[in-house]
Amino acid sequence: MTLKERLMNDFKEAMKSRNELEKNTINFVRAAVKQVEVDTRKELEEQDIIAIISKQVKMRADALDDFDRAGRTDLVDSYKAEIEILNRYLPEQLSMEKLREIVEETAKSLGIEGGRQNMGKLMGPVMAKVKGLADGNAVKEVVMEYLS
Repeated sequence: MTLKERLMNDFKEAMKSRNELEKNTINFVRAAVKQVEVDTRKELEEQDIIAIISKQVKMRADALDDFDRAGRTDLVDSYKAEIEILNRYLPEQLSMEKLREIVEETAKSLGIEGGRQNMGKLMGPVMAKVKGLADGNAVKEVVMEYLS
């Protein structure tokens, strides 16, 4: 079953079980996918849909801090629940140890031994390898640690 079909099935199940939060969250993702398909005039592949879901998770995670500072615990709880729902559709994230291995391996293959001036040279290839499997901030942290 494709990710798109899984989203549709879960949307139907959420409607049947009257789970408004899950229904609305999945519907937002389906709408975002549909919008990109209409804009680009092509059917999206799994990786493209995963990228859209990752973007949705990141948007909600970024908003959590703002809501927390504003004292809006109702929205914080709602967004955390939405993030939990969206994470079901994402592939399992890489552990920090595995990420360190990938950074080290990539740096050795590129001949990079250290120095912050090599940050850009290393970040690009590492991000290409871990796209959808690791958060950009985690990758940045591990690359900085390696280059120090």
